[in-house]
Amino acid sequence: MAERTMFYGKGDVYVFRTYANPLKGLKQIPESNFTEKHNTIFGMNAKVALKGEQLLTSFTEGDNSLVVATDSMKNFIQRHAASYEGATLEGFLQYVCEAFLAKYSHLDAVRLEAKEYAFDDIQVGTDKGVVTSDLVFRKSRNEYATATVEVARTASGTEVVEQASGIADIQLIKVSGSSFYGYIIDEYTTLAEATDRPLYIFLNIGWAYENQDDAKGDNPANYVAAEQVRDIAASVFHTLDNKSIQHLIYHIGLRILDRFPQLTEVNFGTNNRTWDTVVEGTEGFK
Repeated sequence: MAERTMFYGKGDVYVFRTYANPLKGLKQIPESNFTEKHNTIFGMNAKVALKGEQLLTSFTEGDNSLVVATDSMKNFIQRHAASYEGATLEGFLQYVCEAFLAKYSHLDAVRLEAKEYAFDDIQVGTDKGVVTSDLVFRKSRNEYATATVEVARTASGTEVVEQASGIADIQLIKVSGSSFYGYIIDEYTTLAEATDRPLYIFLNIGWAYENQDDAKGDNPANYVAAEQVRDIAASVFHTLDNKSIQHLIYHIGLRILDRFPQLTEVNFGTNNRTWDTVVEGTEGFK
């Protein structure tokens, strides 16, 4: 018989905390100047799922006696943002999962996913000239960190059974130094070979730690910041004479694993958004 899992939950739980603890002490790598995150605004869009065999009767009999209302889930997550003493998305998700299991003894496991709701620093004019504001921030329209954590109840307490980190929606274009040729050409092929082309890519990158505790960021030197992964991707893209997207992401992955040996894997989701060439050069045009 297949294993049964009873769960339900809530998405689009927006969480914002001002003046969370800063993330400092990250490992310095050659590809990035990112060494700390001030966390003046700690924001995310979270999704939660509560799992438990005892939830079965809520489905089969409409018995709500063990149901945690989805509105209560939202409030639970948001209120725990105030008491979280860490500095990372992954650490917060684990903290909340463990708190759910401590509060509701009939739950078997809790899964939380989150997308960072990021804000960028902004320059403002003052009587001291143009400076970086410590009060005003701009909603980021760039890439954002992602995290997934599931914590299950065990005979001896709780255990992290799934942990994943990532960065999503990186958008990069390289105007020269990419190619794509030598592929199968047959009756279905209309794409022309290119020895030097612009390449516009969308990248999602994920990674996993050998020691899941490193994802919490309690030891910042072992934590991998999404911003550093982004900078590695851009640096490899800049220097590599890439022959395809596959060629590019392979070498990005190698560089990430080389810089962060505490990781066990790196995975990618990517696609090509390069526009079609209409005109090359401007000679003869007015």
